[in-house]
Amino acid sequence: MMDENKVFSVSELNGLIKELFDRTPLFMQLSVRGELSNYKIYPSGHHYFTLKDSESSLRCVMFKGSASRLRFRPENGMSVTVFGRLSVYPRDGAYQLYCSAILPEGTGDLQLAFEQLKKKLSDEGLFVEAHKKPLPAYPGRIAIITSSAGAAVHDMIRILSRRWPMTKVLLLPVRVQGTEAPPEIVGAIRYANRHKLADLIITGRGGGSIEDLWAFNDERVARAIYESEIPVISAVGHEPDVTISDYVADKRASTPSNAAEIAVPDCAEERDMLASYVIRSSQAMDKRLRQMRTTLESYRSRRVLRDAAAPIDDRRIELDHLRDKLAAAMESELGAKRRAQVRLAAALDAMSPLRVLTRGYSIVSDEQDRLVRSVKTIGKGAHLRLRFPDGSAKCRVEEIEEEQA
Repeated sequence: MMDENKVFSVSELNGLIKELFDRTPLFMQLSVRGELSNYKIYPSGHHYFTLKDSESSLRCVMFKGSASRLRFRPENGMSVTVFGRLSVYPRDGAYQLYCSAILPEGTGDLQLAFEQLKKKLSDEGLFVEAHKKPLPAYPGRIAIITSSAGAAVHDMIRILSRRWPMTKVLLLPVRVQGTEAPPEIVGAIRYANRHKLADLIITGRGGGSIEDLWAFNDERVARAIYESEIPVISAVGHEPDVTISDYVADKRASTPSNAAEIAVPDCAEERDMLASYVIRSSQAMDKRLRQMRTTLESYRSRRVLRDAAAPIDDRRIELDHLRDKLAAAMESELGAKRRAQVRLAAALDAMSPLRVLTRGYSIVSDEQDRLVRSVKTIGKGAHLRLRFPDGSAKCRVEEIEEEQA
């Protein structure tokens, strides 16, 4: 029984209260619903926050070990259910909830973690189509990154061998479930890129619950796929299953078997296509030969091939015809020129001074053979020359008579 007169130190009292809390079974396993507030993560890895409702608040702490098991990112304002034990921190004399787990309200923690990571990577541009690489049409080597024990790998190898046996398949076995799976998947993707092991990578696993597929919702795996220089096909689960790897991969396959079908062409279909090409090529060649035969027949029926001199004879006849037309044109042109000449000669003759002489006139010129147009230009005794139509006469001026105006 406690001594009523005992005086406790602060530390003793806080220790006593802590012992009472720790011995109370109800306080050892509590589930408390509330809203997260003042959520902080310290460099030590411990998480400190306040859980509150409309009327009260409760201090909480989650140590690094428990926090490492969180699959989503707690945020202020989020409604959650917190699991843990209630105890007292002796130094402050304040009680708080030591949390072992946190579950979001209204949805599972894995689904919430999926949506949070999806939004984060989408905002960073890891899902954009422009970054996605085209798959090789005829890959020579394919690296399959999955569990060697699962049925998925055997299905993929069987389908690849049947569809395109020329492709070499390399298996990089990894765990696809559990905490060790993401680092192994990341390591295999980077190993394949570093050593250029393949032209194409297929990574994935068969179906399962969201917990089973969680390795392919890991941020490290998503970033390794995004950074891969080799095109990556994500083949996780069944048709309805969608993981973060599906969003970031260059191509998403609905199942591992579908991934094998996407990765390589079907050799039977390729043979059929080649056969159709041969038929179409032969038909095109036959059509071309028929056209050339028709053209050859048309050439064969031409007169030039039957009589090589025929074109020359035709040109000779044409030349004679042109020569006659040219001669007629020249004769017509010369006749017109002659007639014009006659007209000009008659006009010139009519204007000639000699023509005047025939009508009884003569032309008088002095000793310098200059025309005498007036008696004023000569003097008595001047020697003149008179020109007649049939000759000329020299005379001397005996007398000059001027007519009065």
